[in-house]
Amino acid sequence: MTAGHTITVEPSTQHVRVERDGQVLADSHSPLALHETGCPVRYYLAPEDVRVDLLTPSDTTTHCPFKGDATYWSLPDAPDLVWAYEEPKAEVEAIRGRFCFYDTEVVSG
Repeated sequence: MTAGHTITVEPSTQHVRVERDGQVLADSHSPLALHETGCPVRYYLAPEDVRVDLLTPSDTTTHCPFKGDATYWSLPDAPDLVWAYEEPKAEVEAIRGRFCFYDTEVVSG
């Protein structure tokens, strides 16, 4: 990591859910919480907690100097809604193959 920039990944006991237009896209009781300097907490969800059958792979890719190259998936009305790092950098190996959504709701209770 560069000076002043940190990333930590830790197991979370938060219950997180992703809904769009009344449809649950993901629901997890065991996400990984990624804390990165200057960014909101991001929850990375195991594939079994995500309705991957509703998602279509996108041609979009992005590069993060700290995490690696991300690939994206879309819904018909929501391009690039979710991403994953298939080959993350060693420092964030724990997020390999997990899905992250822009809009994640933390469910209380």
